Amino acid sequence: MTTQTLSSPAPPVVLLSDPRVAAVPVDESGEPLVRLPRELSATRERVRRGLAERLASAAGRLPDGIGLRVVEGHRTAADQAAIVASYTAELAARHPDADAARLRVLSSRFVAPLEVAPHVAGAAVDLTLVDACGDDLDLGTPIDATPEQSEGRCWTAADGIGADARAHRDLMARVLGGAGLVNYPTEWWHWSFGDRYWALATGADHAPYGPLS
Repeated sequence: MTTQTLSSPAPPVVLLSDPRVAAVPVDESGEPLVRLPRELSATRERVRRGLAERLASAAGRLPDGIGLRVVEGHRTAADQAAIVASYTAELAARHPDADAARLRVLSSRFVAPLEVAPHVAGAAVDLTLVDACGDDLDLGTPIDATPEQSEGRCWTAADGIGADARAHRDLMARVLGGAGLVNYPTEWWHWSFGDRYWALATGADHAPYGPLS
């Protein structure tokens, strides 16, 4: 098996494994999870109420004929831990010389460490754009394409995607950022509000949403 390089395909960013993320205090608001309406999520994913309100606001900022489609919201701690374990095992096979600390950093490009995971807090969504028929628009890669599968094109600012995909990513950034959400730069589809990563990115003094069961 060929050992792949450990270099990143994009400039350094703050990853979810960064100690600064875990250092952000949480002052849990107690805000409940709510189900998204079907026009935003066919599976009616659950997210914190404040995030749901901001997603509705973002959807209202889109041009006619384009909509948001949320494919995942709240994730249980058990499900998060399973994804971390599976992807870390894949990385260990690709990078047999990497120690546990390095594997933690590499895995955090795609899945958050359990203790800071925005999905577990009900504070994050994985989403894309759709046309008037409900078909996915071109965003450059499928949702949940790992850095290895996408050759780094999953990074929001990555080169190597078409003009349509770039325009669609820029549109997502305008409407979601305008509604107060922040993007995780290694995953164009991942946006959050109220979690530790959001607090660090926006300069908030605490995160209002902590882990849920």
